[in-house]
Amino acid sequence: MSTPREGDLLPVADGAETWRWLRAHLRERRGTVAVTLLVGVLGATASVIPAYVMGILVDRVREQAGTSVIVAVAVAIALSALVGGAATGLTSYLVAKLGGQILAALRERTVARALTLPLTRLERAGKGDLLSRVSADAAEVTRAVSDVVPAVIASVLLGTLSLAAMVGLDWRLGLAGAVSVPLYALALRWYLPRAAPHYARERVAVARSSQRLVESMQGVRTVHAYRLEASHLRAIETASHESKEVSVGVLDLFTRFVGRVNRAEFCGLTTILVAGFLLVRADAVTVGEAAAAAVLFHRLFNPIGLLLFVFDEVQAAGASLARLVGVAHLEPEPEPEPEPEAGPESEGGPAPADASLDLTDVRFSYDGSTEVLHGVTLRVPAGTRVALVGSTGAGKSTLAAVAAGSLNPTGGGVLIGGVAPSSLSTARLRGHVAIITQETHVFAGPLVEDLRLARPGATAEQVASALETVGALSWALALPEGLDTVVGEGGHEVSPAQAQQLALARLVLADPAVAVLDEATAEAGSMGARVLEDSAAAATLGRTTLVVAHRLTQAVSADRVVVLEHGRIVEEGPHDRLIAAGGRYARLWEAWESR
Repeated sequence: MSTPREGDLLPVADGAETWRWLRAHLRERRGTVAVTLLVGVLGATASVIPAYVMGILVDRVREQAGTSVIVAVAVAIALSALVGGAATGLTSYLVAKLGGQILAALRERTVARALTLPLTRLERAGKGDLLSRVSADAAEVTRAVSDVVPAVIASVLLGTLSLAAMVGLDWRLGLAGAVSVPLYALALRWYLPRAAPHYARERVAVARSSQRLVESMQGVRTVHAYRLEASHLRAIETASHESKEVSVGVLDLFTRFVGRVNRAEFCGLTTILVAGFLLVRADAVTVGEAAAAAVLFHRLFNPIGLLLFVFDEVQAAGASLARLVGVAHLEPEPEPEPEPEAGPESEGGPAPADASLDLTDVRFSYDGSTEVLHGVTLRVPAGTRVALVGSTGAGKSTLAAVAAGSLNPTGGGVLIGGVAPSSLSTARLRGHVAIITQETHVFAGPLVEDLRLARPGATAEQVASALETVGALSWALALPEGLDTVVGEGGHEVSPAQAQQLALARLVLADPAVAVLDEATAEAGSMGARVLEDSAAAATLGRTTLVVAHRLTQAVSADRVVVLEHGRIVEEGPHDRLIAAGGRYARLWEAWESR
C-alpha cells in the first residue's frame, strides 16, 4: 500500500487566496455583516458600562453620597447586563448564521468540484485526503464558526471599547493600558509564524492517517485473505504516531505562547496600578477613575486571553478552510471535443457501431513516470464475456477502468464499438458502458429512488423487474415499507451483498451495451459471493462483459480468461484450455481450489 506523495495531494489555498475568497463572500452579504457588527458593538458597550459606573460609585461613596447613588448604580449595572447578554447572544446567533451560509456555499462548491475530479487525480491524492477535507476539515470550520468566531468578535470589540473607555477616563490611564498591546503583539508575532506550518502539517498528517485507515477498512476481507493484517496495522500505527507527534508539537508551542500572554497581562495591570497611584496622588484623576481603569483592564484578561488562546483553534480552522478552498478553486478540466469523423454523429458525439471493446497497445501511468500497464492488447467481441485474473497489483482494476473510459490511457488506444471513449460525451459514454466496483454505495432515501438514479424515468414495475432479474426482489419487498423503505444513511441498513445487488439492478435499469465488473463480488463473503455471481450473470446476460475476477469461479463461466501479471498479458484462452496448459492460470486455480 503506497502513501501519496506531498506533491500528489490535492492543493491547499494560500493565505491570500483564502482571504480573497472570504472577503468576496462577506461583500455579498454586507447587510448581514453590518447588522452583526452593530449588535456586537452594542453588546460590548453594555459590557463596559458596569466597570465605568463602579468608578463613579467609588467616588460618590468617598464623598459620602446617599444610598440613592447605590440604587442608581445597581439599576445601571442590571440594565447593562440584560442588554449585554441579549446583544451577545444575538451576535453569536448572527455570526453562526452568517458563517453557516458561507460555509454551506463552500461545502457545495467543494463537493461539486470533487465529484468532477478525474479519477487519476483522486488515485494519486488518495481517498483519505479528500475524505478528511469534506469531513474532518468541514467539521473543524463548522465548529469554529459556531463557537470560536463569535467569541473572537466579542473579544475584539470589548477590548477596543475598553481601551476607548480608559482613554475617556484619562488619556494617561489609556496609555498605561496600551502598554500591554505591544507585548500581546510580540507574543502573537512569535506564535503565528510558527503555528501556521504546524497546523498545516497536522491536517496533512490527519489526512494520511485517514488514508491508511480507509484503505484497510474498505479492503478488510482482502487484507485477511492475503494475510496482510500485520503490515497494515504497522502502517496505521506509523501514520497515527506521526499524527500524534505533530499534535504534541502543536501543544508544546501553544503552552509556550500562554507564558508570553501571562507576562503581557502582568505588565499591563502593573503599569495601570502604578500610573493610577501616581495620578491620584497628583490629583490628576480620582480614585474612582483609577479604580475603573484597573477594573476595565482586569476584565479584559478573559476576553483577551480567550482571543489569544483560541488562536490555535483559529489556526486549525484556517488550515482546514484553506484545504477546502484549495479543492473548490481547482480548475475544471475541459470536456473532450467530440470527433465527428470517428463515427455517425448524434447529440453528444459519435455513436458506437456495436458493443465490441478493443484495447490496442494500452499503456497507463498514474504519476506520469511509473507504468501500471505495459502495452496491453485485448479484444472483447460484442456479447462475449472475458474474465481478468491475476495476483494483487497485476493491473486488473486499472485495465478495467481504462476499458470503461474512467481512465484515459497514457499510450495506445481504446475503442468501444469502434469509437474512442474520449470522443464521446459523458452522458453517451455512460449510456453505452457501465462499470461496477466492489465499493458500492447505497444512497440515503427510498429504495426505489436509489435505483432510479440509473434511470430517472423508470416505473415501479421496471424497478421491480430489475430487482427480480438480479434475485433481489424478494428481500426488497420484505422490507418494512417495501420499495419505499428508506435505506442508506439513517435508514434501513442493507448487507454488503444486498448493496451489490442494488448496484447490479441499477445496471439492468441503465441497460448499457457493455458492462465492466471490477471485483463486484469480492467483499460479500463466500455465501454472499455465490449469490452475487448468479446476480451478476443475470444482469450481464447478452451484454459485452469484462469481469475482474476476485473469485476464480467467475472465470470458469467466461468465454475467455485473460491472465495479467505486472501490467502485461501472460496468458489468455478458455478456462479448460488454460488449465490443460499448466501455466500461470493453472497454478492460480490450483491455489484457489486448495485453500
